[in-house]
Amino acid sequence: MWVPLLDNWACRSSAGLSQSASWSSSAAHTHSGDTTQSEQTSGMHTSISEILKEKSLKPSRRSLPCLAQSQTHPINLNHFLSVPLSPEPKAQAEVLSQSISTSCSLLPPQTAEDGKDDYTEESEATPPCETRTDGSLLPRKASTRAKLEARTDSVKSRNPSDASGLFFRDGKKRIDYILVYRKSSPLVEKRCTFEKNLRAQGLMLEKEPSLTNNDIMFVKVHTPWDTLCKYAEQMNIRMPFRKKSHFTDWKSKTLGSRFHLRCRQIKSWLPRNPMKLDKEALPDLEETDCYTAPFSRARMHHFTINNRESFFSNSTRSRIVHHVLQRTKYEDGKLKIGINRLLGNNTYEAAFPPHEGGYKSRHPIKTHGAQNHRHLLYERWARWGIWYKYQPLDLIRRYFGEKIGLYFAWLGWYTGMLIPAALVGVFVFLYGLFTMDSSQVSKEICEATTITMCPMCEETCKPWRLSDSCVYAKVTHLFDNGGTVFFAIFMAIWATVFLEFWKRRRAELTYDWDLIDWEEEEEELRPQFEAKYSRVERVNPVSGKPEPFQPLSDKLSRLMVSVSGIFFMISLVLTAVFAVVVFRLIAMEKFASFNWHFVKKNWQFATSGTGVCINFMIIMSLNVVYEKVAYLLTNLEHPRTESEWENSFALKMFLFQFVNLNSSTFYIAFFLGRFAGRPGKYNKLFNRWRLEECHPSGCLIDLCLQMGVIMFFKQIWNNFMELGYPLLQNWWSRRKMKKGGGAAGQNVENKSQLPQWDKDWNLQPMNAHGLVDEYLEMVLQFGFTTIFVAAFPLAPLLALLNNIIEIRLDAYKFVTQWRRPMPARATDIGIWHGILEGIGVLAVITNAFVIAITSDYIPRFVYAFKYGPCMDRAYRHDDKCLRGYMNSSLSVFDMSVLKNSSEPEYCWYRDYRAPPWSKVPYEFTLQFWHVLAARLAFIIVFEHLVFGIKSFIAYLIPDMPKDLCDRMRREKYLMQEMMYEAELEHLQKQRKKNGLRYHHEWP
Repeated sequence: MWVPLLDNWACRSSAGLSQSASWSSSAAHTHSGDTTQSEQTSGMHTSISEILKEKSLKPSRRSLPCLAQSQTHPINLNHFLSVPLSPEPKAQAEVLSQSISTSCSLLPPQTAEDGKDDYTEESEATPPCETRTDGSLLPRKASTRAKLEARTDSVKSRNPSDASGLFFRDGKKRIDYILVYRKSSPLVEKRCTFEKNLRAQGLMLEKEPSLTNNDIMFVKVHTPWDTLCKYAEQMNIRMPFRKKSHFTDWKSKTLGSRFHLRCRQIKSWLPRNPMKLDKEALPDLEETDCYTAPFSRARMHHFTINNRESFFSNSTRSRIVHHVLQRTKYEDGKLKIGINRLLGNNTYEAAFPPHEGGYKSRHPIKTHGAQNHRHLLYERWARWGIWYKYQPLDLIRRYFGEKIGLYFAWLGWYTGMLIPAALVGVFVFLYGLFTMDSSQVSKEICEATTITMCPMCEETCKPWRLSDSCVYAKVTHLFDNGGTVFFAIFMAIWATVFLEFWKRRRAELTYDWDLIDWEEEEEELRPQFEAKYSRVERVNPVSGKPEPFQPLSDKLSRLMVSVSGIFFMISLVLTAVFAVVVFRLIAMEKFASFNWHFVKKNWQFATSGTGVCINFMIIMSLNVVYEKVAYLLTNLEHPRTESEWENSFALKMFLFQFVNLNSSTFYIAFFLGRFAGRPGKYNKLFNRWRLEECHPSGCLIDLCLQMGVIMFFKQIWNNFMELGYPLLQNWWSRRKMKKGGGAAGQNVENKSQLPQWDKDWNLQPMNAHGLVDEYLEMVLQFGFTTIFVAAFPLAPLLALLNNIIEIRLDAYKFVTQWRRPMPARATDIGIWHGILEGIGVLAVITNAFVIAITSDYIPRFVYAFKYGPCMDRAYRHDDKCLRGYMNSSLSVFDMSVLKNSSEPEYCWYRDYRAPPWSKVPYEFTLQFWHVLAARLAFIIVFEHLVFGIKSFIAYLIPDMPKDLCDRMRREKYLMQEMMYEAELEHLQKQRKKNGLRYHHEWP
């Protein structure tokens, strides 16, 4: 107990007694300003009601909540709107007089009747004291437990809203931010200076000890009205300006036409979309009809301010506090500034906005309403029972900010677009399933009981019959059939349509969320960048102020080192792939000569399955290494700002994991079986292991198995790490809290008794990389869904099922398992959009090569057109035209050459080579060159055709809908008109108030 007291006295002595006078004057000024603003507010509403006389026929949807206009808040949310506009002058005077009378009281309270706490000296109304050391200030150790119990009782005895941890002790000042530090931290002076400067910036602070850990202290931050207004103006925050009463959509003028009336009547007869959330389910998100404009204190009478406590939303208040925390000094010097540096040097342990209470309630939400927005999010978004419902994006954006809202909007859009892709993929798979038994190639393989294939190894292996691989051939037909080419073209076009329509969806969201005119603030420099280049400065072209500068030579040298590190890690991936290839060669020989007949008969499946499992374990192991290497290389580059650091780190992580995931897939697709050689002249690795060759029915099944296993297990692993790991961590922290009350001097039996700041502190922080891991997982999945989709048409279906689970997992994690992240703003998904476009281009190229090289589509096409029974008539691609295809794709080898025998003994192998009795034995036949030419021609035609279609579709789909452009231009015009009318009315009222004559139209 004595450590925090000495800590607080140090803060007092560093501040000085002279601060109390300035606080008193500041409080008086705040009160006078509040009274003036309330007068202006009351006048403002009268003027608006007089000016606006038109009735809106169809208001346009703007999501920025005009909370004062919405009267449909959840039942228990009314507490937030019940706070009066301005505190009574008498109450403020009493607070000030009490703070002055106790300004230099050095004795701690000894009894519970005082109604004060040991930690109230740091509240906003209490000035600092002079004395730092005094023996009488040290409380006795025997009374520690009693005082903590009294502290717990005082917390429980407060009113319900205060006990939930959302307000200061007075039950009126809302907590906008939480700072956490350890009392044992030696960096007391920095913290005291920082907190003193925060008060000078207009913030109010109050300290609370943790009920679960004696060494933890919480600093609650509240932003008064004047401070909110000042920084809202500086940050150019758009606020509700006026209720819309004009036509904002020109098409609404035709609503009375017979066609539209008939459409509306037919729509009313149709059943309601079950995926939509009911209006009653989200009462706080009823469509508001407010224009917004950048906030200005000089024109405060223009804005709709019915309640000061709800005018600025919680996320906006948190953003303002974060803005102040980032720009407040903690030491003398231009570089000693910002909460990030204090978090980096462990002055503070954490800084986060608090959750708005618990996410569960004893009463059903339908009858009692939502307790808070977090409860509403849990019930209408994070619960598994509503997995089929649309996401409440406006509520997500209001609670977590636009950046996280855009992520979930993109994830929902991507999941919705996967539905048609999954349906088409399932149809292609079903087509292969229904035609599996009637496939001519499968029939010939299953009926080829007399064809003896050459042995898979030269020592212990024996020749085997082609009919033994009947099941393998049928399974191959599931994924390598006539619908493969169509599905590859469809997915290439789908990727373009997905990205183009996402641009339109993003434009609508940025309009609804008032991000059209928002420009990202000039970011502050990273502390590491400033510390490294503090000696070299240049003038910032935007701010006009000198700042540290990284010379071009240093930047290029560091970039070269980073690129070298990237290539080294890529070479490490290729080495791992080479190790997997060696394993497959060894496993192929072992399984082909296995004593167990079942394994020996299905040696292809055994080799591919074990190789994929080994490859998956290597992939997941290397991912851990890649993350640390990417973090190290990004820090080595010394990016200038946090966004540059995040983009650089995201690009490295994508390159590493993309190569790691797809390198073995590329090997199977384009290299497996291409360099195996022929019997009698096989190519061997290290002169020991014969290179692996494809099955007579093709290599596509190996590629399909590789993709299916990696995609399935990786999604399971990612879901476990996203939800299971935080659940285990939170469970372990709760277990320690219940079991180890000794650390806190008490035993907290019920978690619901803890204040909100203690509950949030025991949650897991959002990962240090922000949304990089979330986007990275989905972008890699997008690559799996599009790049090799010709080999695995069920990939979109697996992605769809995973994303349905992923949305609810992420929602549950954000709402229940993570601390509330700082609500950040963004207008797009950043660097990930460019990566998605690059994947779309790569997908066209790889699918062209997969169809032409990996699958047997082109050899079957050439045989049916040139060598089959249909060669003399019009081409018809059916099973009759493929009769004899299997014999045509096999070549003959004389094994007597290897055995030094005089009697010929023939076996067959997959290739287009001349028989041993020809003039040029074992040379490539003319059919081989025809197939090769057809493959190259198909690649060129396919790529040009698909790229042309993609470009044409991208040209046809504008990035912004035309009606949205018209609506934006019209609203801009109407806002200018209304600003003029509001200013005109304000001047008229001022003249009338001053007794001056005024014209009804001009001031």
